[in-house]
Amino acid sequence: MSGAGRELHFLLDLALDRSIEGRRALTNTIGDLFSERDTALSEREHALMADILRKLIRDCEMAVRRDLSERLANAGNPPHDLILALANDEFEVAQPILAQSQVLRDIELIQIIRHRTQQHQLAIAMRRSVSEYVSDALVETGSVDVVKTLLENQNAKISEATMEYLAEESQRVDSYQEPLIKRQDIKPELAERMYLWVSAALRQHILENFDVHPGQLDDHLEGVARSIASNQEQHPCNPSAAQPATALAEELAKQEHITPDFLIQVLRQGEIALFEAMFGKLSGLPVPRLQRVLYDSGGDGLAIACRALDMPKSSFATIFLLSRKRNAGQNIVDPRDLSRALQLFDRANPEAAQQVVKMWCRDPGYLDAIEQIADAMNTAEDT
Repeated sequence: MSGAGRELHFLLDLALDRSIEGRRALTNTIGDLFSERDTALSEREHALMADILRKLIRDCEMAVRRDLSERLANAGNPPHDLILALANDEFEVAQPILAQSQVLRDIELIQIIRHRTQQHQLAIAMRRSVSEYVSDALVETGSVDVVKTLLENQNAKISEATMEYLAEESQRVDSYQEPLIKRQDIKPELAERMYLWVSAALRQHILENFDVHPGQLDDHLEGVARSIASNQEQHPCNPSAAQPATALAEELAKQEHITPDFLIQVLRQGEIALFEAMFGKLSGLPVPRLQRVLYDSGGDGLAIACRALDMPKSSFATIFLLSRKRNAGQNIVDPRDLSRALQLFDRANPEAAQQVVKMWCRDPGYLDAIEQIADAMNTAEDT
């Protein structure tokens, strides 16, 4: 008798044990056999073990089914109908299968999307591989969270027609805008249209709240949008992107319309060039140093600059978080970085911070000295 055959007799004995421990031992053992690609199972042995599991799985505790699901999620040759049953189970059981198993067919994933919970839909949206048909079914749910998760999955294939539809929807659903723009498969012309929509929302806000000539505003915003959409970096070192942003920032600065809240709004809308130009106008920092101040890893420079501008602490914290996400494409900011930056913000008084910023404007080497001092202070506190 083969090793697998002896294992099968052992499994038949375990099947008679109806305790939770017995069920767990049974599913673990069978799960191990299906997971071991080098185990030689005959067709009869494979079918018999699958039949045992199908009959017992309904009676198993959820924790046992969850264990089995985790073991079979990456199995080489698991019973297909068993995988399908686990995928349609409660989300706690289904999640490993939905997220990892390559056994499920598109039509089966689509049925799960249509008939199971939003949690099931989210798990499918995060799969390593999502076909256009499955993506369409996820979009058809109309769930903002599901669609946003799908857009954030760079491995998901999304048809051109669906991408066009979602781009149109992004005028209504702001949370679609950023993941759409960040997709590697978005067409430049579609990205340009979206940037113009974002700029249009910013235009409306400016016209409603500030005394700015509409024609000049349109020229500035359209220039920013088109330069960004032409696959150029959102960076004031890029002359074509900087020119309209700088002109608009100058106009807003003349009329004293640049406020912390407005800076935050512009940053949220993804108008990075305009945000940097406005921050530069407020602080007086030239472009090379402005970049270091805004985006240095620890946030020390940004803390001092915001303190010099006498910003509220809450506004500084928001700008810190948003600027890191926008600049580095990060979804999560290390809370230790924020904590250290807030401590520096609290320690510095506005007058002293203003003197530091003036020195930065005159002497780039002074920025390095301040960073060294701040690092030394942080090191001393940590020890």
